[in-house]
Amino acid sequence: MLFNVDKCKVMHMGYNNRHFDYLMSGSKLESVNEEKDLGVIVIDDLKWEKHCSAAVSKANRILGMIKRNFTDRSKEVIIPLYKSLVRPHLEYCYQIWNPNYSKDTDLVEAWKACNIETKACNVEL
Repeated sequence: MLFNVDKCKVMHMGYNNRHFDYLMSGSKLESVNEEKDLGVIVIDDLKWEKHCSAAVSKANRILGMIKRNFTDRSKEVIIPLYKSLVRPHLEYCYQIWNPNYSKDTDLVEAWKACNIETKACNVEL
């Protein structure tokens, strides 16, 4: 299998890591502190604060789009839109980036509680 050396990167994890330089086909691989893979932002310290913030931000944008473009805010309209357009962004790969800090969990849960009631149509899901 051929690899595109320009797309290959190295992420050094851990405090005792010596940060060696790695070569592939004679080219030095770029060292990065964070990388987005399959839609999940991975940082070298394995904290998920940045990914949680990005997921909540994307959910806010989509909820705003729903609010701007749909005038009917009944339960029958909002709940399917929320479940199909907003919730997948908050739950995608949740098993991997499951927030282990309470501030990250609170960020996602507070968004769910606050925004569904106030921004959409005062509907509890």
